[in-house]
Formats: sequence, structure tokens, C-alpha cells
Amino acid sequence: MEKKSNFTDIHFVGRLWTALSLSVICAVPVAICVYFGVWPDAKLVLAGILKVGIIYIPIGIIEAVTFAPILGSGASYLAFITGNLTNLKIPCALNAVESAEVQSGTAESDILSTLSVAVSTLVTNLMLCIAVLLLVPLTPLLSSPVLAPAFANVIPALFGALGYMFISQNWKIAVLPLIFVAALYTLLPAQTAQTVSGALIPVSVLVTVAGARVLYKRNMV
Repeated sequence: MEKKSNFTDIHFVGRLWTALSLSVICAVPVAICVYFGVWPDAKLVLAGILKVGIIYIPIGIIEAVTFAPILGSGASYLAFITGNLTNLKIPCALNAVESAEVQSGTAESDILSTLSVAVSTLVTNLMLCIAVLLLVPLTPLLSSPVLAPAFANVIPALFGALGYMFISQNWKIAVLPLIFVAALYTLLPAQTAQTVSGALIPVSVLVTVAGARVLYKRNMV
């Protein structure tokens, strides 16, 4: 009963703050339009939303279905509002759960995921504040051609390290999804692969689960 009550409280608070956050996000452009007395053409706005929504609404639904079981209830609400899921929140949550040697899907896992996402959000905001203050003095250094390759490879380096950690635990399961994703990105045009990259995540998950099931049936894992 207590666990169910806590679960209900998490969803109540999560939905409340999600609604408040979305209201604030939408209020900013509305306030600017009201202050300056300038409103965009409704047809142009709807046309723009339609063009973007065709791609990103399905991706958003897929990400919610895919990432929610990984993050847990509390972390999901926080992560989807603050953003940077694939390149920050998901790695932080996975690393925290793995470091604590806690089984995924448990109450302990949900707590660790929520704390890790919260801390990563606070650290990100702090670093952004520092970056804004130091942006002008550090502009020559940050725009240096010497550092350009490093900034371009931050996400591959991050996911490479996480990938090695999980692949090394059971490399047989990782062979099929690696071949599948590599083949897709090799065969698909670069622009198409980049556009549908969000939709490929659940497909890769299904391929991984199917491959692991076959290996399990054959007593290979």
C-alpha cells in the first residue's frame, strides 16, 4: 500500500510540474508577442508545426516508450522536461545504477536514476551559467581549430565508453545489434539516417531482444 501511494505521489507531482513547466515555456513567446504587439500568421505557424511534427512527434512517442522503463517514473518526468536525454540523462542514469550494482526496474533503481538525473541537470545549469559568464573571454580558445575535433566527438566518446562497459559484460548479445545498426547506417543515405535515428532506437531494442532470446534458447548466454 505504501509503495502504491508513493508511486501515485510521484505521478501526481510529475504531471503537475510538467504542466507548469510547459505553461512557462509556452508563456514566453506569448508574452513577447503581447508586449510587442506582433503575432505570427496562424497558417504559417501550423504549416511549420506540421512539417516538424511529422518527424518529431513519432520520435517523441517512441523515446517516451523506450526511455521510461530505463529511467523510472521520477527520472522520466525530470529528464523529459530538462532535455538532453540521449547524450546526458540516459548515460548518467545507467552509470549510476551500474556503479551501485542495483537491479534495473527496482525501487532502488528508480531512486538512483532520479538523483542522477537531478544532479546532472543542476551541474548542466551551473556549467551553462559559467559558460555564459566566460563566453567572451574564452571565445578565441573555444573556436580554435585544434579543439574542433574534440567537440565534434563528445557524444561518440561518451557512448563509446558506456557501450564498452555493457558490451564487455556479454559481447555475444551485442554482436547482432551492432551489425544491424552498422548495416543500416551504411545502406541508408546520411540525411535519411540522421532523420530517422530516433525511430531506430526501439527497432534496435527489438532486434537485441530477439537475438538475446535466440542465444538463450540455444544455451549460448
